[in-house]
Amino acid sequence: MMASSYTAKEEDGHITVSGPGALRSRKPENTAFKQQRLPAWQPILTAGTVLPAFFIIGLLFIPIGIGLFVTSNNIKEFEIDYTGVDASSPCFNCSQSFSWNSSRPCTCSIPFYLEQPYESNVYVYYGLSNFYQNHRRYVKSRDDSQLNGDPKSLMEPSKECEPYAFHENKPIAPCGAIANSMFNDTLELFYNDPNGTKVQILLNTTGIAWWTDKHVKFGNPGGNRTTKPINWRRPVFDLDADEGNNGFINEDFIVWMRTAALPTFRKLYRIINKKSGMVPTLPRGNYSLEVVYNYPVRSFEGRKRMILSTISWMGGKNPFLGIAYITVGSVCFFLGVVLLLIHHKCGNRNNNADISN
Repeated sequence: MMASSYTAKEEDGHITVSGPGALRSRKPENTAFKQQRLPAWQPILTAGTVLPAFFIIGLLFIPIGIGLFVTSNNIKEFEIDYTGVDASSPCFNCSQSFSWNSSRPCTCSIPFYLEQPYESNVYVYYGLSNFYQNHRRYVKSRDDSQLNGDPKSLMEPSKECEPYAFHENKPIAPCGAIANSMFNDTLELFYNDPNGTKVQILLNTTGIAWWTDKHVKFGNPGGNRTTKPINWRRPVFDLDADEGNNGFINEDFIVWMRTAALPTFRKLYRIINKKSGMVPTLPRGNYSLEVVYNYPVRSFEGRKRMILSTISWMGGKNPFLGIAYITVGSVCFFLGVVLLLIHHKCGNRNNNADISN
């Protein structure tokens, strides 16, 4: 009879058998990590730790919220809806047209009055409502390689761009539904001087896009063997006379390609730079908004508007952040008072019961 080649060894009360075909022990190594003996700390919630936390949060959040809310309210903002839904609107006749690229664009003029002057830089936005740029299929309908200036993608657009990839057997540049639906209204501002002179306000077309978008994500490819998107009036390389703001690096185009998260949004259109000296950028008085009405919104019951706004250190006008801080701080402070009263009332009763026992 042959001797067994198996050997048994005892370690920490466990017997390990070794040899041909023997199963290895499944016991974890005897380390602090694998045996779950690492030091741990578990907070014990008591009145002495919870109540100060509530009061500190309340005393911090309420002043911060008030500061944010006051700062937001100090931002000047003026908005004009020029959709032309009402028959009395100057843009009503233009709104009846559904043509994206009509050879005769419709124009309308909307007078308005600024109650207070704007001293600092003024940012001109266009706003759209009921436009779902966050739709999954819409967001994917683009070719980032083409937008970055890849010559191969220029001639062979991505399948994600369908059905806006080719037109009349020519590749579309830029392709996709986002580019095809680019906002193309033209907005101009005029100041009606008290002397009767109509002065056009200079609107800067550059400086409205993110630096990383213009210099990293977007780039102009060589060659021009493509066709324009179906709803565009001009090819992409004729968007601007300035070569530094033309083609795929046109800032109006770049701003539009950064899709919005909500169906009601605004996008930066132009900047009115602050004037030197004590002269306000936009003085108080009568103005007129001249619109070249190209962008149809009646088909999806949308709205169009123009917004004049200043900014602060926290950005544009947004009272929600201040209200949120004030609300959270007030709720925490109120809960702290309620818990303090409960602790004062019930804590003494528990202490007396412990003493009597």
